[in-house]
Amino acid sequence: MSVFEELRVPPGGKFRLKDRDPAHTAGFESKKEAKDRLVQGIERLRELQERLYASDRYALLLIFQAMDAAGKDSTIEHVMSGVNPQGCQVYSFKAPSAEELDHDFLWRTNRCLPERGRIGVFNRSYYEEVLVVRVHPGILAAEKLPAELVDVGIWKQRFKDINALERYLARNGTVILKFFLHVSKEEQRRRFLARLDEPQKNWKFSVSDVKEREHWDEYMAAYEDMLEATSTERAPWYVVPADHKWFMRMAVADVIVEALEALKLEYPTVTEDKRRELDAARKMLEGEEARI
Repeated sequence: MSVFEELRVPPGGKFRLKDRDPAHTAGFESKKEAKDRLVQGIERLRELQERLYASDRYALLLIFQAMDAAGKDSTIEHVMSGVNPQGCQVYSFKAPSAEELDHDFLWRTNRCLPERGRIGVFNRSYYEEVLVVRVHPGILAAEKLPAELVDVGIWKQRFKDINALERYLARNGTVILKFFLHVSKEEQRRRFLARLDEPQKNWKFSVSDVKEREHWDEYMAAYEDMLEATSTERAPWYVVPADHKWFMRMAVADVIVEALEALKLEYPTVTEDKRRELDAARKMLEGEEARI
C-alpha cells in the first residue's frame, strides 16, 4: 500500500477537513528527498503513459480542485512535465459561457472527457457546481433552471448525478482520480502577498481572490459535503496537503503512478500477420542499403 493511501477519503463515511493537516508531509522531511522522488515519478509516469496510449483500452481522468493559490497550475505543470503532449489534454474551466448556461451542468465538461489511451486533466471541473455555485446562489439563478427544480435538495441531487456519471465512466474504462489540494487560510494569505511583492506574479492576482476569503468557512463546509458524498471506490478523492508544494507535487505523482501500475498495462501483442509485414519491411530497407 502506498504511503499516500492515508490521503484518500474513504467512501461511505463521515469526513471532516479539520482532521486533515494542510502542512502534513507523511514523514517526508527533506525537500531534496521529495524532489528526487518526484523526478522518479515523472519518469515512471512517462513510461506508463506510453503504454496507456499504445494499449488504447483505458483513459485516465485527473480532476484538481482547490482554493485559490493552492497550487493547481504548478502541480499540473510539474507532474505532467514528462508526458507526451499528444497523449494528454488539459482543460481549465472558468465561469460558464452563455452557451454553457443553456445546457445541463455536466455538458461543458462531458465534451472534454479523455478518449481511450489518453490522459485528461481538469483544472477545476463539474465540481464547481457544488462548490462556488453553492457558496454564491446568484450563479445558480443564472443557470435558468425551472423554479420547481431548485430547492434545498439540489446539492444532494447533483452529488447523485456526479456519482452516476463517474460510475458510468469507470464501467467504460475511464480511471478517475480526484485531488483536493488542501491549503490553509494562512498559507493562502502568504502566497497572495508573495504575488503582490513579485512584479512577475502580479498578473495572477485579483482583488476578487481576497474577497473570496470572506467565504472561507462556507467553502470548507461545501468541500466537506462534496468529499464525503462523492469519494467512491472507483472515483476516489485524495485530500493532498498543499502548504508544502514540494510534498504536494510528489504525492500527486505517486498516486497517479500507482493507479496506472495497477492496470498492468502492456504494449499490444504483435500478430503473426503483423510480424510478416515487419519482416518484409526489414528486407525492403536492407535491400535499399545494398543498392546504395
